[in-house]
Amino acid sequence: MRILGIDPGTGILGFGVIDAQPGGKARMIDAGVIRTPSTETDSQRLLTIYNELELIIKEHKPTIMSVEKLFFAQNVTTAMTVSQARGVVLLLGEKNNMELYEFTPLQIKQALTGYGRADKKQIQEMVKILLNLKEVPKPDDCADALAAAITCSITVR
Repeated sequence: MRILGIDPGTGILGFGVIDAQPGGKARMIDAGVIRTPSTETDSQRLLTIYNELELIIKEHKPTIMSVEKLFFAQNVTTAMTVSQARGVVLLLGEKNNMELYEFTPLQIKQALTGYGRADKKQIQEMVKILLNLKEVPKPDDCADALAAAITCSITVR
């Protein structure tokens, strides 16, 4: 199964495409980030995310989308803009008839490390190991998106 993992954000949105194979193996197909300039309006930034992500979906044809759920304790403004980006992501998933799954950061940490309080470096190292990569994917948003995809491959099989 081909899974598109998303780490939502307005300024930087991470994405990772993996092929999940029988026996729990996974292979990275593509990964990166979509960046939007802070000088643009919210609507321009959301349109960029929509257009770029639509191209990624058309190119790689994933059947499943795995999106990291939001967790914000304090910054309401950031939560609102990231929520808007998540809305665009979920819309694209539905529009392209993808199965949609959402995972909290705790669920992702638990799936990848077996420990819900794992730190970012531990998650990144597990992404590298599980995808048999030579180095940790950069930037962090990219590694987080791959972690969401891997979590889906582990829990949905």
